[in-house]
Amino acid sequence: MHYDANVKPEGGRPVKISKSSLSIIRNKLSSDDDRFPLARTAYDGEKNIFSAISLPTGKFKVEVPAGEDMKGGQYEVTIKLVNELKLGKLNDYLSGYLLSIPRDILQGMDLVMKENPARHMISTGRNFFPRESGEEDYLGWGITASKGFQHSLKPTSQGLAMCLDYSVLAFRKRMPVLDFLKEHIDGFDINKFQRFRRDVDNTLKGLKVIVTHRRTKQKYTIVGLTKDDTRQISFTVEDPEGQNQPRQVRIVDHFREKYDKDIMYKDIPCLDFKGNKKIYVPMEFCILAEGQVYPKEQLERLDRNAGVMLKNISLAKPKFRESQICSMVRSEGGPCGGDLAKNFGIAVNTNMTTVTGRVIGPPELKVGASNGKVIKITVDKEKCQWNLVGKAVVEGKRIDRWGVIDFSSYDKNRLDPHSFIPKLINRCTNLGIYMEEPLIYKYAKMDTFSRVEILRELLERTNEEAGGHFQILLCVMSRRDNGYKYLKWISETQVGIVTQCCLSTPANKANDQYLANLAIKINAKLGGSNVELNDSLPLFERKGHVIFLGADVNHPSPRNITSPSIAAVVATMNWPAANRYAARVRPQAHRKERILNFGDMCLELIESYARLNNVRPDKIVVFRDGVSESQFDMVLNEELLDLKRALQTVKYSPTITIIVAQKRHQTRLFPESARDGGPTGNVSPGTVVDSKIVHPFEFDFYLCSHYGSLGTSKPTHYYVLWDEHGFSSDQLQKLIYNMCFTFARCTKPVSLVPPVYYADLVAYRGRFYHDALMEGQYGGSAASSSSVSSSRLSAESFDQNFFKLHTNLEDNMFFV
Repeated sequence: MHYDANVKPEGGRPVKISKSSLSIIRNKLSSDDDRFPLARTAYDGEKNIFSAISLPTGKFKVEVPAGEDMKGGQYEVTIKLVNELKLGKLNDYLSGYLLSIPRDILQGMDLVMKENPARHMISTGRNFFPRESGEEDYLGWGITASKGFQHSLKPTSQGLAMCLDYSVLAFRKRMPVLDFLKEHIDGFDINKFQRFRRDVDNTLKGLKVIVTHRRTKQKYTIVGLTKDDTRQISFTVEDPEGQNQPRQVRIVDHFREKYDKDIMYKDIPCLDFKGNKKIYVPMEFCILAEGQVYPKEQLERLDRNAGVMLKNISLAKPKFRESQICSMVRSEGGPCGGDLAKNFGIAVNTNMTTVTGRVIGPPELKVGASNGKVIKITVDKEKCQWNLVGKAVVEGKRIDRWGVIDFSSYDKNRLDPHSFIPKLINRCTNLGIYMEEPLIYKYAKMDTFSRVEILRELLERTNEEAGGHFQILLCVMSRRDNGYKYLKWISETQVGIVTQCCLSTPANKANDQYLANLAIKINAKLGGSNVELNDSLPLFERKGHVIFLGADVNHPSPRNITSPSIAAVVATMNWPAANRYAARVRPQAHRKERILNFGDMCLELIESYARLNNVRPDKIVVFRDGVSESQFDMVLNEELLDLKRALQTVKYSPTITIIVAQKRHQTRLFPESARDGGPTGNVSPGTVVDSKIVHPFEFDFYLCSHYGSLGTSKPTHYYVLWDEHGFSSDQLQKLIYNMCFTFARCTKPVSLVPPVYYADLVAYRGRFYHDALMEGQYGGSAASSSSVSSSRLSAESFDQNFFKLHTNLEDNMFFV
């Protein structure tokens, strides 16, 4: 049974009640009234209750005593029956009799499987973490790594399956606030508090604490430190009888009289808590609440070694990850622990599913030889990698007009151009990329990056001095800098120069591999071809042109509530090599996954293809990234129809296939024995699984196309939504795997089919353009215009002014 639970304070207006308070109210209702048994109900902490038995409906009063976990008070809980779920529907779907997935049943069963971990573990997003972490996971600075899991239910050929995967997050350790400050702030000395006041304020603001001077589990949020030290703080106490005048009481005396506690540290501020009235509590009586995530980026800035340690714990080797997953599935606090799932009639086989996979052989590749001819090579069977030692690229672009801006020239780790430039020219020449001496070499300072007007002027002037026909501009930086995004935004949307950045320290070392990597990126950006497949792609051996499109949407961070999402579409511009791409990028409504101008963006790229090849392609294959199963209908009913509409405007009707590539899933593949996997314990590149764990009747498969050198390989889940080409499983799996060898930036197969990989890079580049603008760096009249300074810019105004690529770059792979 699915019920709707509505909670509001009795006699009061509806107000937002926190999830933790709602859970307490629900638990109190269960303890007061045995018709709401906890053991037979699952609650999502908001509106939904799923129950294995019928519950009474109507309005129920719940009185929560003050003190223990929350403020307390009287509440009115209204229970309504939403639906009685017929589980036979799920059986009909799994058997293929019912074509639409019964999402309400899956939602209910999923919640039941999450109820036990939600009661026993720390819940963060969709993940669950243990309340205690091992000493070996302590990262220093009062921060610990916590090993948890994420799980979901999935309809598969073997029935309903639970997919559970190991996940790691950094948390602030549950410890007294003063101990945390000693651990977290370098050199912290409580006797010299004033010196550290700003650091303490920044460290604690927004954190949740529990107090120890009285019996309560209520959490308080720190808003800052009191202006005065503890010994100077006093507050007004009203006489409850109203007979005496209100009196001033010092906080030191109050704690001694009411709680029999002597405050030890009187010469430091108290913590100021968020609330309707002022609450000040001495730090020594406060403990950090558990489950407070410490952001990974902040940890890396705080201590690089701690960041590396967290990464190593996250990148668990296959054997360790497998054992962690098995122990989490079987743990008492896990999804199968306790009797809750059993009470709903759900039983889980706690052994991993055994599946039969197969390994697709790698394709033969074409590269250049030192004599200028094209040669055929085979990759090594284990890692599927190849190298360019003694070899060249298939087609090297001649570089006559290029320049250098050396932003490192005033720093101690500056570039040595007399060593680096000749080595780069020599390495490019050996790779079949003929390179002249640079036309221009300019010296600049690193702080130019943060001064957008000066940076724009420098790029425009440099371009003019080269006659406006620069092929590529090499930008040398002494360190990674936030201004990188300004450089890309200005050069790619305003000036029209392709740029290649490099750091001075590795450039000075200039080893052969580094120079080769730089050279192949430059060649790809200029329209050259680094490597090609020797044989035609499966199914498309016959005549006729084929275009591959990749589409993705980049969403702003969860804390950002105004920025647009960025849509990107890329497309191949050549056939049969299918390894050169062009891109289009557009802003759109905040956090909307549907690509609004999908048809027009695709048509624009198809017309570019026709311009370059004098023919429109007969066949279109679209790879769509980032959509979940619940959004498949949107891709078919909106994006596909929009594409067909756009093509009809030019009386053009090619055949179309749409494939979704998913990386955000919990499925992992482990070799059954050591001889079935590679040396790192991962499955081999080219491993494909298309039975048992795939959809009961639709066309999908898992492909691990890369060599897993770190951690446990995650396969990509490919899902065919629409197919007018009649692909067989073998043909499509081989086609995708072969394409993974054509990624321009490296000499090994990648984990994601290149059209999707490139679309992801372009969408991320679009995010750079947006951030460069929003950080107030756009000079001139635009900066003062209200439309630009507003944080809620419309997608149209962004598109018009800031996202359109310069015409020089519209058909280039500027994004690799």
